[in-house]
Amino acid sequence: MKIEVCGPGCQRCVACERNVIEACAELDLDCEVTHIYDVKQFAKLGVMVTPAVIVDGKIVVSGKVPSIAELKKILGGGK
Repeated sequence: MKIEVCGPGCQRCVACERNVIEACAELDLDCEVTHIYDVKQFAKLGVMVTPAVIVDGKIVVSGKVPSIAELKKILGGGK
């Protein structure tokens, strides 16, 4: 699973990335988490509002910092 966090590096974007990493750890997921800081790059991916989380090319969260519980539902399929 490939997870991309998009955001320019503000406090909200960093918190989003931290929550993604924690949710993946709690679910024991084998995934690659990257952070895209370049506005042009994440605009190409369709992200208009940050922070955003993209899972395997699909935007699953945009414009808010998702909680760890929300992310676990999204990433774990409701487990």
